[in-house]
Amino acid sequence: MASLKQLKTQFLEYVEIERGRAINTVKNYDHYLTRFLDFTKNDNPANINEEMIREFRLWLNRQSTGNNRATGETLSKKTQNYYLIALRAFLKYLARQEVKTITAEKIELAKVGERSLDLITHAELSRLLKSPKGNDLKNLRDKAILELLFSTGLRVSELCSLNRDLDLSSDELSIRGKGGKVRVVFISDDAKNAVRAYLSARKDMSDSLFVQIGNELAKKTKNGEFGSLARRSIERIVKQHATKAGISKRVTPHVMRHMFATDLLSNGADLRSVQIILGHANINTTQIYTHVTDKHLKDIHKKFHNIK
Repeated sequence: MASLKQLKTQFLEYVEIERGRAINTVKNYDHYLTRFLDFTKNDNPANINEEMIREFRLWLNRQSTGNNRATGETLSKKTQNYYLIALRAFLKYLARQEVKTITAEKIELAKVGERSLDLITHAELSRLLKSPKGNDLKNLRDKAILELLFSTGLRVSELCSLNRDLDLSSDELSIRGKGGKVRVVFISDDAKNAVRAYLSARKDMSDSLFVQIGNELAKKTKNGEFGSLARRSIERIVKQHATKAGISKRVTPHVMRHMFATDLLSNGADLRSVQIILGHANINTTQIYTHVTDKHLKDIHKKFHNIK
């Protein structure tokens, strides 16, 4: 009989090839399952039982975040659930392979509080978009990044994957998102103009839309071209311009995505359409925006709550 480590390898190959999951998803599953196997010190699927799962969950709940050891901050329930989701997927795979072990249904996810949104005001958003000034390549690039993020609602990973051969004569852009699913997003005139200005100033031959500039240049690729910006670099750029714009809140590319979604809903877009544009597999994920943008409730309050 195959060991749990061997079965884990087979599962990860199945997730990547048969399910078509992104490499980062496969790496995350590997990380979560490896920590489970290291904790249990067990290599026999038949030995996985409810007590073992209970002890693992207790251990997870007491783990430090790593960033704030001094404060004693532990893993959030949301992060703990990532481990449990990976473990349930693994157990379901074992069941399909007729490997004797505990059923996935025995593992319940931790209850998490309602997700809160990190938002900035429209005035702060306006200052952020205007932060990159000047016609130097870096400011032109950063302007294009910010405008594209707000115009399209792209995830930062999706933004990093863009090539410079964008068809700027069209208002539409096909993007491959999570799970390899393709969807259409729409580009505003401001975003197209910003990208045009940036591309016109480019002198390199790299295929990537957003590349390293100046002090960011650590090394060249094998082709002699400068590498594309990675996720962390995009996050750093957004943070720098938020600070420059005088915004004290934590601003990330995902905050820009939140602002994009709430802007659509505030202006009358229906939830289903926003779900499709954002690329959410489940409309419950999109539902988090409704309590922020429900103008009807605000009108009701103004009409019927007459403060003397």
